[in-house]
Amino acid sequence: MGRVRRVEVENGTHYAFIGVGTNLGDREKNVEEALSKIKEQGIVILQRSSIIETEPYGLKKQPKFLNCVIEIETKLSPHDLLKTLLAIEQTMGRVRKIHWGPRIIDLDILFYNSEITSEKNLKIPHPDIQNRLFVLKPLSEIAPNFVHPVLKKSIKEIFRNFREKETL
Repeated sequence: MGRVRRVEVENGTHYAFIGVGTNLGDREKNVEEALSKIKEQGIVILQRSSIIETEPYGLKKQPKFLNCVIEIETKLSPHDLLKTLLAIEQTMGRVRKIHWGPRIIDLDILFYNSEITSEKNLKIPHPDIQNRLFVLKPLSEIAPNFVHPVLKKSIKEIFRNFREKETL
């Protein structure tokens, strides 16, 4: 655990980190089903963090979330990966009504290689990672030495800074 993958693309293979979250229904089953559906798409899950329970982010009056982070290997482009993840969410019954609202499943591209993309519907690295316990804690478990391509700091360092801010 905690090894750093090469971020260079070799033979069309890309590495990405995906955040997985759920706070509706059988949350553990939702996580497992999402991971199964990801594998069914030919995406290889290289690492998986522990599942943690967290308070809601943004909209506070809703059930607690279960969250984890996976590292994947894929031949998909960032846009195709996003389409695939959105299709999985839709298949599982995700309905987007309320920003930061309750959801049966949430699959977010956190990092894709060390690329930086800022388009209307695709932002990589995922914005605000440095302020989200539900991303930083599981990500630091499986990739503490991965360097955020914008912040130029390791996940371990970003997580440490987050914890220090939380104790103030």
